[in-house]
Amino acid sequence: MRIGIVGLGYVGLPLAVAFAEAGSQVVGLDVDSRRTAALTAGESYIEDVPSERLAAVAGAIEPTTRAGALAGVDAILICVPTPLTPNREPELGPLLDSGRVVAGVLRPGQLVVLESTTYPGTTRERLVPLLEESGLAAGRDFHVAFSPERVDPGRTDHTLQTTPKVVGGLTAACTERAAEVYSIVCDEIVRVSSPEAAELTKLLENIFRSVNIALVNELAMLTDRMEIDVWEVIDAAATKPYGFMRFDPGPGMGGHCLPVDPFYLSWRAREFDFVTEFIELAGKINQQMPYHCVSKIEQALNDAAKPVRGSRVAIIGVGYKPGVGDVRESPALKIIGLLGARGAEIVYHDPHVPELPGGLHSETLQTALEGADAAVIVTAHPSVDHNEVVSRAPVVVDLRGITRDAVRSKGATVTRL
Repeated sequence: MRIGIVGLGYVGLPLAVAFAEAGSQVVGLDVDSRRTAALTAGESYIEDVPSERLAAVAGAIEPTTRAGALAGVDAILICVPTPLTPNREPELGPLLDSGRVVAGVLRPGQLVVLESTTYPGTTRERLVPLLEESGLAAGRDFHVAFSPERVDPGRTDHTLQTTPKVVGGLTAACTERAAEVYSIVCDEIVRVSSPEAAELTKLLENIFRSVNIALVNELAMLTDRMEIDVWEVIDAAATKPYGFMRFDPGPGMGGHCLPVDPFYLSWRAREFDFVTEFIELAGKINQQMPYHCVSKIEQALNDAAKPVRGSRVAIIGVGYKPGVGDVRESPALKIIGLLGARGAEIVYHDPHVPELPGGLHSETLQTALEGADAAVIVTAHPSVDHNEVVSRAPVVVDLRGITRDAVRSKGATVTRL
């Protein structure tokens, strides 16, 4: 089978490699010629796809910026970004542009699947009309479905193959055709009744996490005032074998899904004269966490008789989650910006992120801690020796609870979220 993939980023490239490893021929379309050039040279720019793995299937993947190459494939999977505008409204430009591109090459019998996270109704109301500008009728001349991506960067225990794949087609035949294609790379296919049901499934998954993270983040702010250890409380609650699912507080949410997806549903709900107050409140709490964390840093420095202005602050970990170098929507960026605006001298250490916009470069852990007035653990990468952070920094602000078992050096103070 020949598979076309539009968008070779965090979602599209792993998908392309998986289909190639399963024996399919893959055409990968991307507007960024730097990406296609890198792939042609056998160089991966995605952490979850080592270059060695890419090289092993190089002959089965055709990276291209030429849309016409999609004309000969059996299925076209759209995996482009769906970010938010500065006003927190859906930005469907890349998705709609992709729909127009596909319409220009669409032929009878092909399957088109949208994987990009979006609000319920996008596939039917926005994508299908664009595809039908080809003169072909969706559900009759070609198949259309929505299948949400479930990529969790850096995770190895649940892979594309072992994670159940949700598909919802425009018709029953569309669903079955999508299920047939994805069964090549996925062990289990979950069929739902419509694209809308599949679209909302993805939003529910991430809204569930967003709301529960907001709950523990609000609890962390309350326990801070009550002088109760929130981590002790969570550890104790997690011993209950039923009716409780553990979520940990942190400096905020990052990545391509959690900070974005809830707002897609909130925006769509307003078109139905409905306000998703619960979801929007969770988003508000999570967006405020970097500000709360900066206040904790200010307080910790103040307790050490140091102002923020002029203090050297070492940020430990800037990726949005442990073990990955993805900084999209990372709360570390907000914290760095807020501290910098207050006059702090910022250095950082992250083994996965060599540089940040604005000219900052990752220092070794030893160099970052040298002369630091405070160290702030924002992302707890497994490869970082956090015991060394506690032993060397005079003030440690731990936003992840990773130092609870660390041995303090004499005179060191540790503040936790």
